[in-house]
Amino acid sequence: MSKILSALIAGLFAVSAFAADAPKPATPDTKPAVEAKAPAKTEAKADKKEEKKEHKEHKKEKAAEKADAKTPAPEATKPAAK
Repeated sequence: MSKILSALIAGLFAVSAFAADAPKPATPDTKPAVEAKAPAKTEAKADKKEEKKEHKEHKKEKAAEKADAKTPAPEATKPAAK
């Protein structure tokens, strides 16, 4: 019985040793994929920067329109001189 048990345990260790994934060496195939992400990331940053700039300009235009609406026309503030 002990021989059977020791054989099963030894077999279990052998299976676990061969079943473990060996570390895979870095291949040149994986490196270009990383480099391919860089231009996309740069492009995304540029797009976001452009959107932010457009939003800022729109906000300034809206503020100017609001300020123009608040200030009365110059003819309305002058008294009528006859």
